[in-house]
Amino acid sequence: MKSIKVTLIFTVFSFFIQAQEQEQSIGALITDRPDATEASSTVGKSVFQIETGGLYESFENNNIKSENYTYNTTLLRYGILDNLELRLGWDFVEGTTKINGNKLDNVASGFSPLLLGVKIDVAKEKGCMPEIAFIGHIFPLFSASKDYRPESTGVDFRFSFAHTINKKSSLGYNLGAEWGNDSPEAAAIYTIAYGYSISDKFGFYAELYGDIPEDHSANHYWDAGITYLASIDLQLDAYFGTSITNGQDILIGLGASYRIRKK
Repeated sequence: MKSIKVTLIFTVFSFFIQAQEQEQSIGALITDRPDATEASSTVGKSVFQIETGGLYESFENNNIKSENYTYNTTLLRYGILDNLELRLGWDFVEGTTKINGNKLDNVASGFSPLLLGVKIDVAKEKGCMPEIAFIGHIFPLFSASKDYRPESTGVDFRFSFAHTINKKSSLGYNLGAEWGNDSPEAAAIYTIAYGYSISDKFGFYAELYGDIPEDHSANHYWDAGITYLASIDLQLDAYFGTSITNGQDILIGLGASYRIRKK
């Protein structure tokens, strides 16, 4: 009887140790939301990650107010190698227009073009050298609903960088370019985000981001938000922001990210 008890205790202890080792080996849950700054690491081989949410944004100019409700903004990430992930994303948007407070009947709704892309780990962080990843996307026009279908296929790319400042804070930034919005001109894109771990569960970030078209004035924005790590594989988030230049009046969003690991 004593031998059975010892064996049972040893088995339970072994399962506990294995669970801890598995959590340590998979690492922290790192997502590409809610900020505009894409993370500088892939999800890992055979890991499937779902990042989804909703947001509201408004724009007002000369008593004309446009409001966009994105009911579903989803990014699916799957690691086919330790340093390579495939990416699939889509948004379902409803847009309304108000003139002098009166809502027009011509409501636009539907899917924006699909996001198809890859992320590749380039370098690990070492000393003053940042962690680096390359991200590229294509947005096929045929995948969009009629109200949000552009005349040409969009493309973007960026390099993502990350520095660890200390145990509680880090700095991430992206540099790249995009072609889209029915314009042949390229636009440089940038982001820079500061992240701080309030506790083991709660995190905070503040961010600047924007785009600089070749033949138009630049657009600059800021946002800030919090994240809550509900479990090792589930993160919840909330954020808000607005534009620094003329444009977006308010941005508010909520979301969640869930990681599915190969057992």
